[in-house]
Amino acid sequence: MEIICILITSLLAGTTSYLLRKNYCLKRDIYDLTKRLDSSLNELLNDKKLDTVTYQQDDLWGMIYEKLCRISDMYTRKNQETYEEKESLKELVSDISHQTKTPLANIKLYQEMLFNETSIKNTEYLEKMAGQVNKLDFLLQSMIKISRLETGTIKIRKSENLIAETLAAAIEAIIPNADKKYIQIYVTYDETLKLVHDKKWTEEAIFNILDNAVKYTATGGNIHISVNREEIFTKISIADTGKGIPEERQGTIFKRFYREPEVHDNEGIGIGLYLARKIISMQDGYIRVESEVGRGSTFYIYMPNQTL
Repeated sequence: MEIICILITSLLAGTTSYLLRKNYCLKRDIYDLTKRLDSSLNELLNDKKLDTVTYQQDDLWGMIYEKLCRISDMYTRKNQETYEEKESLKELVSDISHQTKTPLANIKLYQEMLFNETSIKNTEYLEKMAGQVNKLDFLLQSMIKISRLETGTIKIRKSENLIAETLAAAIEAIIPNADKKYIQIYVTYDETLKLVHDKKWTEEAIFNILDNAVKYTATGGNIHISVNREEIFTKISIADTGKGIPEERQGTIFKRFYREPEVHDNEGIGIGLYLARKIISMQDGYIRVESEVGRGSTFYIYMPNQTL
């Protein structure tokens, strides 16, 4: 009986030792697998190609790593294809820009010459043609801006600048159109407030929103601009007394070439707001809109309070 107890005790001790050893090995293998997986995923996230390694053992890690290598190869090929497409688009945009500059310049020159020689009726036709040429020129320039921003040809270069200077430049550019409709522009901001941003492109974004406000605000209306420094973002508010935007359309106004049905015959091609959002988002900011039909719209530009 004593011998049986000793055997049972030895068996239990051996089994316990085996299970503990097995548990230790399992934990070690899981830790090793997790470490290898984390390292490989970091490589992929950093746009690095995984080295192709042939594992002698047909184990779990070997199977996982083989699939990760295949994903890495697919990702590398897709990146290369995307790069080649961007390069091709850059060349196309550059070619379009080059090919259209000379014809448009010549057409404008011929128009100026004809204005001095034609009858009153022909002058009317020439003026209409000049308007269409200007629209075509604006469309081409806008398309070039969009493609350059999307393909990375144009880089956002941020530096610390007075936001007042950026606002002033955008407002100065919109004043002639506002004056034609007797629209008053009111501005409230801290003239000493500095913000890390790309001055040129942020000015373009603000101008596009102001241009949109002037177009859709009736004669004698108002536009109010204010700047407020918040905890994380600096908020630029642009409020108009225009026609307003129905709630169901507020999610689509930032799409390329979108225009409100009621003003489809008015001047414009529906690129300004798309460009504005693209420019602000490239600076880690965002734009949102609040609007009520018949009571105007307010566009909020949020720019992060970054430091260099």
